[in-house]
Amino acid sequence: MASSNVLSRPPNIRPDWTVDQNWESFSPSDHDRWRRLYDRQMQVLEGRACDAFFRGLHALDLHGNGIPDFAILNRQLTSKFGWTIVAVPGLIPDAVFFEHLANRRFPAGNFIRSESEFDYIEAPDIFHDVFGHIPMLTDRVFGDYIQAYGQGGLRALSLNCLDSLARLYWYSVEFGLINTDSGPRIYGAGILSSPAESCFALESSSPHRVGFDLMRVMRTLYRIDDFQEIYFQIKDFNELFEATLQDFAPIYQALQTCTTLQPDTILPSDIIVQRGDQHYRDRFSVTI
Repeated sequence: MASSNVLSRPPNIRPDWTVDQNWESFSPSDHDRWRRLYDRQMQVLEGRACDAFFRGLHALDLHGNGIPDFAILNRQLTSKFGWTIVAVPGLIPDAVFFEHLANRRFPAGNFIRSESEFDYIEAPDIFHDVFGHIPMLTDRVFGDYIQAYGQGGLRALSLNCLDSLARLYWYSVEFGLINTDSGPRIYGAGILSSPAESCFALESSSPHRVGFDLMRVMRTLYRIDDFQEIYFQIKDFNELFEATLQDFAPIYQALQTCTTLQPDTILPSDIIVQRGDQHYRDRFSVTI
């Protein structure tokens, strides 16, 4: 939940932009909305989400009686997996976001979408942040990748290279696909928390699906107002993690001489999983 905009911290928020969750303040209708979001998405994700996501759901009680109480959830998450959820009021500055990730703290919005935003919300809420992201942190390699990304983000800020690194987060943590013996599966939280994009990302003939390549990803622009026009598919989480262990300074330097790519671009060097039909943009509607 980082923001590239300059944000002014309200006086009632801690210096690290965290707040108390105040779980008791959520209403019965808030908890009911969580349960309905959860139940709908679980029906959609069967056969589409990666195994690591389902293992994380089983390891943590994210359903229960509605919105998870972070105090209870963190007892499992911290003791077993070394991560802690911290509540934040919404979007937070980039430097603060990276500092949290680098120290294995995951910021989660302290609000749930309204009923009118049930099918789509612009700003990430607690359902996106907790349901979409937290189960994946229980995978050791992926959790280490997120921590390494936070450490890299702090350096990218000092080098003024944040735009390129943000594309890596977008096309992996938010909208990434992973290859499995059963075919492509979803691991990105932006897809995992969206019923329509969960279907679109795997089954639509519209978007391109190409093999992961770090430089390629960091050159590629992305859509924030529609389904993605391209998805990058990793072989496994080790491939993703190992990509973050190298020195990014030469990569940032090389990127300065490269043109940025539109989301619908296909390069001769791309490893094509599936070439999309960019002559049309079909829509998926999911009724549960």
